[in-house]
Amino acid sequence: MKVGCIGLGDIARKAYLPVLSTQPGVELHLQTRTPATLARIADSLHLPAGRRHETLDALLAEGLDAAFVHAPTSVHPEIVARLLEAGVPTYVDKPLAYRLADSERLVDLAEQHGVSLAVGFNRRHAPGYAQCADHPRELILLQKNRVGLPEEPRSMILDDFIHVVDTLRFLVPGPVDDVTVRARSEGGLLHHVVLQLSGDGFTALGVMNRLSGSAEEILEVSGQDTKRQVVNLSEVIDHKGQPTVRRRGDWVPVARQRGVEQAVLAFLDAVRAGKVLSARDALATHELCERVVRAVQDRTGGS
Repeated sequence: MKVGCIGLGDIARKAYLPVLSTQPGVELHLQTRTPATLARIADSLHLPAGRRHETLDALLAEGLDAAFVHAPTSVHPEIVARLLEAGVPTYVDKPLAYRLADSERLVDLAEQHGVSLAVGFNRRHAPGYAQCADHPRELILLQKNRVGLPEEPRSMILDDFIHVVDTLRFLVPGPVDDVTVRARSEGGLLHHVVLQLSGDGFTALGVMNRLSGSAEEILEVSGQDTKRQVVNLSEVIDHKGQPTVRRRGDWVPVARQRGVEQAVLAFLDAVRAGKVLSARDALATHELCERVVRAVQDRTGGS
């Protein structure tokens, strides 16, 4: 099975290549336009010259069975379209694109060609978060905070807050009837944003503060007088009277704890089985992110 990895930045190196490079039956091919990076990463994985590519044309000439795209978001539309038109099942690191129209076009293109398109929302596969889907969820609160990183609204929401948006969509126990957005910006930079989703019997809050003084991710789901808390995707605390703590095992890989390994294997299994994966649900997350971007811009006069 020939699998291409396009883009060799931090996410590819830290999260995806450790999984892809160890899968039996996978012939891994790398592509980046930076020769020094290509040589360094390929050398570390002991890949022969025939699996190192500086252009997308050279990679496509290998007759790929699947591809993983971890290039910068700004070039996703061009790269993903080329892959889909070539009939290559494609997994894309979130987001699909910065502009909703581009994301819609890619999803339509995948369906027109009958090719799998998947978006890397790994938190849906992270054990701590996936287990929360079995917990009472009358109230959901997810905070994903950073230190000293206010940013332009669209890039902050589509590159980072999108994880919060998608996780809330994954965990809400029913249809969403109301969407509310609150935010604070200064000098064109977004400091914090709050998204509230509510429906019959539940409320979900997603918070990102880029000036919080702490880099943290904390999920809490509660209902029926019980609460489950997941801290930084690795520590699960169940509250019912006295708290019970479960921590990540010393030998559990980070990629597995964060759901990356499971997401990769689910995609590869679908490709092997000839199952076509749809990105329609992922597109709904992008649509909600666009709604958040518009709400923030309306309050700040941005474009």
